[in-house]
Amino acid sequence: MKAIRRFTVRTVLPEPLRPLEELVLNLRWSWHHETRDLFRTIDPALWEAVRHDPVRLLGEVAPGRLDRLAEDRRFLRRLDGAVEDLRDYLTAPRWYQERGPDVAVAYFSPEYGLTAALPQYSGGLGILAGDHLKTASDLGVPLVGVGLLYRHGYFSQSLSPDGWQLERYPSLDPNGLPLTLLREDGGTPVRVVIGLPQGRDLHAQVWLARVGRVPQLLLDSDVEDNDQAARDITDRLYGGGGDHRLLQEMLLGIGGVRAIRAYCRITGHPAPEVFHTNEGHAGFLGLERIRELVSGQGLTFDEALEATRAGTVFTTHTPVPAGIDRFPRELIQRYFGGVNEEADVPVERVLALGAEDYPGGDGTVFNMAVMGMRLAQRVNGVSRLHGEVSREMFGGLWGGFDTSEVPIGSITNGVHAGTWVAREVLDLAAREVPEVVESGRGWRGVRDVPESEIWRIRRVLRERLVLDARRRLRESWRQRGASEAEVSWIDDVLDPDVLTIGFARRVPSYKRLTLMTHDPGRLRALLLDPERPVQIVIAGKAHPADEGGKRLIQDIVRFADAEDVRHRIVFLPDYDMALGRLLVQGCDVWMNNPLRPLEACGTSGMKAALNGGLNLSIRDGWWDEWHDGQNGWAIPSADGLADPARRDALEAAALYELVEDHVAVTFYDRDGAGLPRRWLEMVKHTIATLGPKVLASRMVRDYVEGYYAPAAASARAMAADGYAGARALASWKRRVAKAWPGVGVEHVESGGEQSMRAGARLPLRVVADLGGLDPSDVAVEAVYGRVDDADDLVDPSHLELAEAGPAEDGRLRYAGEVPLSRSGAFGYSVRVVPRHPMLAGRAEMGLIALPPAPHGMTNGDLR
Repeated sequence: MKAIRRFTVRTVLPEPLRPLEELVLNLRWSWHHETRDLFRTIDPALWEAVRHDPVRLLGEVAPGRLDRLAEDRRFLRRLDGAVEDLRDYLTAPRWYQERGPDVAVAYFSPEYGLTAALPQYSGGLGILAGDHLKTASDLGVPLVGVGLLYRHGYFSQSLSPDGWQLERYPSLDPNGLPLTLLREDGGTPVRVVIGLPQGRDLHAQVWLARVGRVPQLLLDSDVEDNDQAARDITDRLYGGGGDHRLLQEMLLGIGGVRAIRAYCRITGHPAPEVFHTNEGHAGFLGLERIRELVSGQGLTFDEALEATRAGTVFTTHTPVPAGIDRFPRELIQRYFGGVNEEADVPVERVLALGAEDYPGGDGTVFNMAVMGMRLAQRVNGVSRLHGEVSREMFGGLWGGFDTSEVPIGSITNGVHAGTWVAREVLDLAAREVPEVVESGRGWRGVRDVPESEIWRIRRVLRERLVLDARRRLRESWRQRGASEAEVSWIDDVLDPDVLTIGFARRVPSYKRLTLMTHDPGRLRALLLDPERPVQIVIAGKAHPADEGGKRLIQDIVRFADAEDVRHRIVFLPDYDMALGRLLVQGCDVWMNNPLRPLEACGTSGMKAALNGGLNLSIRDGWWDEWHDGQNGWAIPSADGLADPARRDALEAAALYELVEDHVAVTFYDRDGAGLPRRWLEMVKHTIATLGPKVLASRMVRDYVEGYYAPAAASARAMAADGYAGARALASWKRRVAKAWPGVGVEHVESGGEQSMRAGARLPLRVVADLGGLDPSDVAVEAVYGRVDDADDLVDPSHLELAEAGPAEDGRLRYAGEVPLSRSGAFGYSVRVVPRHPMLAGRAEMGLIALPPAPHGMTNGDLR
């Protein structure tokens, strides 16, 4: 008989062991090896059985063992030392405290990959969010994380006998997770409430996780105040249809802001000045902040919008339109209009924020990413290439500005070393290059580490992966119906001395899981090469609704099931953080072959690099930015081809050639001591050059310096003197937008174009009509530089022209001299753009006035 309800009975620890609870309830243990060592000593066999989950460990350890530990002075000394170390970590000044005044930040994400013991993630977005929180803790950044608590998490994956993905959603009891309920001072659980149509309310309680120094708030709708439909809103990650997803995102954004307010009130934590929206799912947080300012500060909607935008950072993670949440406009009308409409937040203003009212947009949908960008003054992609793709993808939001000027920047993702780097690698670094561990400097010292030591550790990690892969593969085959006698061959699967390639990620079609099997005969030859064999370890989950992705998994599983190759290629089900850690640590090569440029960043290869692995990848995401020819191999991309089948064929052939003629040759080319010297030179170069770049500490510092600090300054300027800045900017924007149809460039002239030489200056005179605006409201600029064959300016420069007196009919004259710093084809244009000290950039309003027809030189020959 199955239980109708599952819950966790927590162990009552003997008094001397009570400090264990303090260690368990702070997720620092998930990346702090000394604390994990302490847990392991409680019961080593049980620690492995519970997959390194300390909450389960304490729940299942025998009472007699706890009694003995309570009298074990050596264990108690270690316990006291671990608790003291944690408290020092939580209170000692860190990088952020040394840099200047605090800026409190709220970080919103729909998923977080913190540890396999808290399964609230599906893929890279969540893993990145988890690494962001951990690194903020390590650096001392005063950040609060906000998300949802999914009672079934994402799904557990298994395979049918014919290799089809099966999903199972195990129930999660929050009392069996490293969480505590957020409670009022009197002990009553905190509740946040959101109004729904038909006069219903959505209630949620708030669970608190401690991620080192960073508190994380997780909202949970499974409370008695809700009906069953409302209780199921936080049932699973990325589950349900349109209404379900919309309600999840309303709870995350609106409820998340209310949860933060309650947390700050109860704990005295400083109220966040900056709100970081990690993808569009949390975009409704901006509406809640607008409502707060309208109702609490007496601002108009426009004034509150300016104050909200100033302190908001929006990070987009997808270059794929299908990856963006878009809802029917009538659905938004139903939930934000009618009897549910907030007087302070009119539904027509809500709809306008998410409208695709630009060329090529769909007027029937509400776009969450578009709303997120309109509600944020600072927007970024997650690699340099992704920033370029995002500027192209969302350029319509900024009117007539060139793509290069669309105000979407980029901060390339990074990874949390403590989570992803093997213990053996960290110990070697502490021994051989201690300055890297202590200060994050001195990466070039990696080149002096003995190659024999690196090779020994790489073999240890490869063997660990092989042994665990055999265990997982045996479990999978038994689940698929095989008997014990039918799985004896698994004892010889994989070889700890064979070149090991890893491929693990989500399985949408653009990541091309099956590109490696494009030519099965060629792949077989690589796997079974008698002199230079290759083995491949594969993992990945397809979204439950993605039938195409499931077919890709089935195709790869069927290939890997073949008797002649099954000892050289394996698919391991149920890809999670634990398996991901083994893969990035144990593989010699990390392979990634997406359709360029559809991989926003892709951080798994970064993790492999920090563990001494080399990358074999299409130049997409971060690899496009940091591949230097010595840290791995770039698979040539045929992204200009219109025929996808031809493209796959060409890129697969290039992949096979690289593996056969370069990767395998370098790996198996050994000297008299049995060391692959060239391979190890590449490993050292990879760690020394990529190490300081791929760390999440670099990423979070970039966010602090480039986004958080400027956003906080803007938010403070808006809020000063009773939000005088927000009131003034909103009024100024209304005035400028109303007058803009009358703004224009009337006349442009220059002298001496036919005889100009490099190094000279081109005089430029302009007459502009400001449409009644004051000259201080605008900038009249020359835009100049190299031109291509179509007379388009390429990477142009800008020069603000000086006011040179009145012209007829109220127009103004402007003048300046354009420097001709280079020879060749040169061109210029002139424009008028809004100017205000509180704008983040010229393109913020999307307003630009250009000459009615091209003026000045085109294809002029400067000598």
